[in-house]
Amino acid sequence: MPSSLCIVSHDAGGAEILASYVAQQGLACSKVLAGPALGIFQRHFGRVETLELEEALASCHSFLCGTSWQSDLEWTVLGRAAKAGKKTAAYLDHWANYPERFVRKGIKHLPDELWVGDSDAEMLARTCFPETPIRLVENPYLLGIVGNIRNLESSGTLRAHGKTNVLFVCENISAHAMAQHGDPRWWGYTEVEALEYFFSCLAGLEETATTVTIRPHPSENPEKYLPVLERFGPLARLSSGESLAEEIARADIVAGCESMAMVVALKAGKKVVCAIPPGGRRSCLPQSIQNKMEVLAKRSNSRRCV
Repeated sequence: MPSSLCIVSHDAGGAEILASYVAQQGLACSKVLAGPALGIFQRHFGRVETLELEEALASCHSFLCGTSWQSDLEWTVLGRAAKAGKKTAAYLDHWANYPERFVRKGIKHLPDELWVGDSDAEMLARTCFPETPIRLVENPYLLGIVGNIRNLESSGTLRAHGKTNVLFVCENISAHAMAQHGDPRWWGYTEVEALEYFFSCLAGLEETATTVTIRPHPSENPEKYLPVLERFGPLARLSSGESLAEEIARADIVAGCESMAMVVALKAGKKVVCAIPPGGRRSCLPQSIQNKMEVLAKRSNSRRCV
């Protein structure tokens, strides 16, 4: 039987937060899930029963949504629930593109309340949505995964002695830019260009001393990174599908552009490197986070750039 509260999610970022929130709060709720969100909820809860959209809109009284660029699911629910007089809230993951999350073809659907995970997000949300109530709800995903990483590290079973392990966390930058702006290089670079730039700074590093694990975003086809893997041979490998917590726990250095995984790594005490190439937009991560990261700089005469 449907519950009064319904969780609605598609993209991975919001799904990780909402699944963690449901688990930590022990909520009894209905769920409308699609895309990467379904697998994420299954990882948390095992078998997950989901409702069809029409059934949820007819039977549930309130909705807690993620936000998506890959799907109109949450946007549709926000609009239709509002027309039906039902309460809605949306959790804003990350710190980028807030207004665009709620607009499709010029039509805006805002929730009754916005949830954010930290003071930086709260300030940004209040600027973007001055008339919408903002609720600060500490990010349950960050709390859970950082604790998991520390438990894995304390076990001592994930370290590869004698090597510097680098984890590169990818983002589907070009697809996101294409979906929003019709230009895969709207922000001045693509995910493949960022990865190639990162490797160009590691060209002088002995291959026997370092391994680089490339972790694709859940929304990506990993095959697009095969040309990079072929170019850099034994130095690079594609993620074998381990959890993010396991791969961060194993890493000495975590690199990427604007990924939430970089924030996770920072909070877990890892060295983190921003690999946005020259000409790319400035990182949208909060300045308080950027101040703790190192910026990758190509040095032709340097053996090591990170």
